[in-house]
Amino acid sequence: MEAVFTNFDEYLKAFGLTLALFAVSGVASLIWGLVLATLRVGPVAVMRAAAAVYVTLFRNTPLLVIFIFMAVAAPKLGYNFRFVEDVEVFGWNVSAFFVRSCIALTLYTSAFVCEAFRSGVNAVPVGQAEAARAVGMTFMQSMRHIVLPQAGRAVIPPMASVEIALAKNTSVAAVFGIAEATATMRGLNNDHADQRIQIFILFAIGYIVIVEIISLLSHLMERRSRVAY
Repeated sequence: MEAVFTNFDEYLKAFGLTLALFAVSGVASLIWGLVLATLRVGPVAVMRAAAAVYVTLFRNTPLLVIFIFMAVAAPKLGYNFRFVEDVEVFGWNVSAFFVRSCIALTLYTSAFVCEAFRSGVNAVPVGQAEAARAVGMTFMQSMRHIVLPQAGRAVIPPMASVEIALAKNTSVAAVFGIAEATATMRGLNNDHADQRIQIFILFAIGYIVIVEIISLLSHLMERRSRVAY
């Protein structure tokens, strides 16, 4: 274990970066996925079709391909992607590859978030939305006040699975030099080949802790929603 303990600050920084990728991409994909789900169940046929095409495209595209696009092709597309450069946020220097990694993870994960929300919406009886429209509510009002609060209870288990997958998918960023957990593990393995098993076990434990925290939070939310119901 000497290799990890003597570089424990790198170990903590690596998982800190992993959590940063997870947090930023998780929040962004939740917001964008909810928007997509609203479009998919909305009354406008063009919007439904556009959201369906988006979901089909990104669900069936390997995450690595999306990362390669963001790393290689996106910077060459001109002005629309100039914001994907090194930026400073609250005094912290955020690298271009971190921003691009968050965008890639968000684009990919939001498709799965959309389907999780859509399954929850479909679980709500149709009569609920019809009753809301009968009393004069608009589509957005019925979604906000009637459908989504009920759908939220149904989407907790599938959303937990999506978030767990996202936490593990952050490892793809290692391919592009982001010093998150997997990249740091690879570097330590190269420098300490005689301790590879121990290094792997300690980094695996780090990922297991993250996944178990997500699972625990999901379980608590699910149990609380049942009590509220």
